[in-house]
Amino acid sequence: MNHLSIAKEALIAQAQAVGQLADRLDGEFQSAVELILACKGRTVVCGMGKSGLIGQKMVATFASTGTPSFFMHPAEAFHGDLGMLKPIDVLILISYSGETEELIKLIPSLKSFGNKIIAMTGNGKSTLAKHADIWLNISVDREVCPNNLAPTTSTLATMAMGDALAVALIEAIQFKPMDFARYHPGGSLGRKLLTRVSDVMHSPAPVVLPSTSFHDCLMVMTQSRLGLTVVMDVDNLVGIVTDGDLRRALLEDEGIIHSTVNQFMTANPRTIHEDAQLSEAEAFMRDNKIRALAVTNSNERVVGVVEIFD
Repeated sequence: MNHLSIAKEALIAQAQAVGQLADRLDGEFQSAVELILACKGRTVVCGMGKSGLIGQKMVATFASTGTPSFFMHPAEAFHGDLGMLKPIDVLILISYSGETEELIKLIPSLKSFGNKIIAMTGNGKSTLAKHADIWLNISVDREVCPNNLAPTTSTLATMAMGDALAVALIEAIQFKPMDFARYHPGGSLGRKLLTRVSDVMHSPAPVVLPSTSFHDCLMVMTQSRLGLTVVMDVDNLVGIVTDGDLRRALLEDEGIIHSTVNQFMTANPRTIHEDAQLSEAEAFMRDNKIRALAVTNSNERVVGVVEIFD
């Protein structure tokens, strides 16, 4: 049995199903997005079984991209969790058949509460679709399951529709990377976008004068354990010395050990403000092929140094 060919056929069939989903999008989708945007409460997603798992993923995407949401289990809702709802909440009910008993039983209560309902089903004539305010068509020709039984293509279509809603909402509310990072402070993106230079800089910065000897400069750099030092003339930054500067200077002239810092420092070094994002500092250092930047405050005073490995 050729497992690769079977897998390829399945992926092609699913890709075609998603493409057909896009072809069927109409004013109902537009209305669904506008309804969610106008919602003063939260977007509540319900579904049983695999639809419920997809609904939980939808909620995670909505919540992390600026649309307040939560998942409500239909069976638990019928036994008390309906108390989590407010009339201003919008419900997204997911059932491919549109006849899932646990969801259908909720409709009278939702209607009495005054909640608006968006139905995601594959059957526009189903009970759920008929009683919803908006119907999103997630129908597929068949499942890629050889027996056309296990929810496969239909679950993919459901998830794709959820992602399409999320993307449309992201664009509508102008949700930016910085907004995303605020909801993901523990992730790598959060660190890059939320961490400021001041959070990771080495302060105070090791300092030498232009007249400092090679030997004394080397001692300051060794003691700081940073492998660099800034060069200050009173309160003015005039240069920076790194391990690389020392090595290059020695290779060019061994007698440099008898000179002073102003003979081998890098003059007019690049700086970055302490409130700048760490990602900005890292990008700047990589683009300019430098390993460290002097950090300044609002008074243009040097308050530390930041390295590309921080």
